[in-house]
Amino acid sequence: MKLLQVRNVPDDLHRALKERAAREGTTMSELILRELPRLAHSPSPQQVLTRIRQRSTVGGPPAAELIAGERARRDARR
Repeated sequence: MKLLQVRNVPDDLHRALKERAAREGTTMSELILRELPRLAHSPSPQQVLTRIRQRSTVGGPPAAELIAGERARRDARR
C-alpha cells in the first residue's frame, strides 16, 4: 500500500470532511479512501465528449420537431 499526503487543504474543506466523517461514523482517511476510486475511474470531460462524438445518430425527426408537433396538437385540442 502507498501513502498519499494532501497538502494545502483549505480550512473549510478540511472542516467539512471532518464533519462528514463524524456523521458517518468513520475516519477522514476511510471517507476519502472510499471516494478516491470514483474520482480515479471517472472519465474526464474530454473523454466524455469523445464518446458522445463517436456515437451513431438515432434515426427519426429531431427532438425539437417532435416537441413542436406535440405542442401544436395540444393547442389544437383546446
